[in-house]
Amino acid sequence: MEPERDEVVDLLDRILEKGVVLNSDLIITLADIPLIGIDLRLAIAGIDKMIDYGLFEDWDAAHRAIEDDDDNDLANIEI
Repeated sequence: MEPERDEVVDLLDRILEKGVVLNSDLIITLADIPLIGIDLRLAIAGIDKMIDYGLFEDWDAAHRAIEDDDDNDLANIEI
């Protein structure tokens, strides 16, 4: 039985509002010798929540600076 569309939308809304973080360590071994170690972190949330958690502070600041520069460039164009 398929979930109703409203249930999926509600679940996605809750995930984006609250956020979900999954951490995982993966070690690939061969003959009991560890060859590769991978540390994974997956964060799913709305951008406001990510900024609250401090995950996208640099990204947000850089994009706001780019937007400000674009706005200033457009204001200085003479027609």
